[in-house]
Amino acid sequence: MGLDSKQLALLVLLVASVITVVIALILSLVKSSKVLLPPGTKYGMVFDAGSSHTSLFIYQWPTDKENNTGVVSQTHTCDVEGPGISSYANDPPSAGKSLVACLKEAMAVIPPERQRGTPAYLGATAGMRLLELENKTASDLVLSEVSKTISSYPVDFRGALIISGKEEGSYGWITINYLLESFMKYSFSGRWVHPISSKIYGALDLGGASTQISFIPKVEIADPGQRADFKLYGFPYSIYTHSFLCYGQNQALKQMLVKAVEGKDLSQPVSVPCYPAGYQVTIPQASLYNSPCTNKSAPSPLGQDITITGTGNAVQCQDLIKTIYNFSSCTGKEFCSFQGVYQPPVVGNFFAFSAFFYTFDFLNLTSGQDLPTVRRTIQTYCARDWTELQATFPKAKTDRLRDYCANANYILTLLQDAYKFNESNWNSISFMKQAANTDIGWTLGYMLNLTNMIPSEAPASLSNQSYDVWIATVFFIVLALALGLLMLFFYFQ
Repeated sequence: MGLDSKQLALLVLLVASVITVVIALILSLVKSSKVLLPPGTKYGMVFDAGSSHTSLFIYQWPTDKENNTGVVSQTHTCDVEGPGISSYANDPPSAGKSLVACLKEAMAVIPPERQRGTPAYLGATAGMRLLELENKTASDLVLSEVSKTISSYPVDFRGALIISGKEEGSYGWITINYLLESFMKYSFSGRWVHPISSKIYGALDLGGASTQISFIPKVEIADPGQRADFKLYGFPYSIYTHSFLCYGQNQALKQMLVKAVEGKDLSQPVSVPCYPAGYQVTIPQASLYNSPCTNKSAPSPLGQDITITGTGNAVQCQDLIKTIYNFSSCTGKEFCSFQGVYQPPVVGNFFAFSAFFYTFDFLNLTSGQDLPTVRRTIQTYCARDWTELQATFPKAKTDRLRDYCANANYILTLLQDAYKFNESNWNSISFMKQAANTDIGWTLGYMLNLTNMIPSEAPASLSNQSYDVWIATVFFIVLALALGLLMLFFYFQ
């Protein structure tokens, strides 16, 4: 029996309604599929091969959040036993062996099914830069041995490299601002936004052999050699960054001792105001000149021992430390730190980490104390007798306890006289070890850069693809309801 026109119209509307509802359901499933699928976790490993020690950092992030911000977190750290890998210049295989314990820890942390997909890197900093200058063959052999060791584990090893000072400073700057969501922030509305009112922080890093300063100045950066340019999440950034090789705290104190003994009668004890009163040690003269940072000033011959005696005077210590800088090379220059290096005026807020933090943390100076308080605290510590210090801090390592006075005065000189911080902007510096439960340093920024975890363009949000799908879904649902109403209308006619 054939259908009359009214029945045919109803049938057409019914079929159209069913098709519309199916389309709406498909679009809804497309929109929600990412939410319904259980997210996995990816891992990344970075060895920080510094001048005095090596550390392993393991990071993790959900696979469904790749190329967004604020999602990478530190899940494990491991300190490698022994000195930095540059110390194995005469025994390169031992550099590789030193990493084994931490690699085993990493394999216990990262699930077996995720290990082969885990990118692993080793970045060597100023200690290896110095070794490369001194003996490139030895530095190549050390890197080869550590590469061989890491490659023997089931990870996606992507190389062991000596990173430049400029890279070290830039990656530290990226790490801080990534962790503090200065580049992008996930908003309540469910989309990634560029926080207009956010602060971009400067970075102050201090290692054993080099120190870095990185920030966005208010003036145009006049020296292109001190500029690094990035495009992150669709926004351009130009930062000033410079690394001073030989001015990490260990190499700086070696230079300080060289200045202390210059022109002295070495048959008699040499007074050093940066060491506590009552401290005394005898060292080989050659140990002061076994670095590219000091070997050019070595006398000849180098044979005798030198007796060092501490006198514990903070004012005299600062005077001595200032002699390792070349401030006169900045005479007549408007923007200059030392050694004739261009530096625009510091501006904004800074995070000071690594050795900056460890020294000031020991002295209880990381709670925002003003500059006069910092000076008084350092002077008080330097005036304490060596015997008293050992009794007060029995668990502290001898060399660190001895060096806190020297290191604190070195930091003061670096920040005040070189970088030009003063009483009015001193409290713009935060001495921190971590941000967002992650250690501050160059390693996270290094991994983010090499794995392209920070895209140059802004990430997709609800305002783009997912928003369009939502609009289409709503449209088809409304259409289905309208067709249903039309069916009812025709039916009751």
